[in-house]
Amino acid sequence: MVEVFKTSVRNHNDSGKILKTLKKKFPLLKINFDLDDCDNILRIEGKNISIEGIIRELNLKKFECEPL
Repeated sequence: MVEVFKTSVRNHNDSGKILKTLKKKFPLLKINFDLDDCDNILRIEGKNISIEGIIRELNLKKFECEPL
């Protein structure tokens, strides 16, 4: 399963911190950002992806995140 999210993450420093947090919380998922895309895409691949959990983690770090 693959989930794609539009985010308000704009730079590599922030994306690195978020990736570290998400990979620690969801270690079985493949997670990456495409900040070159106009929607600052967060792409997650794996089984049992918690859409609500991903959104919550980004919101806790004061970033917007919505599924596409």
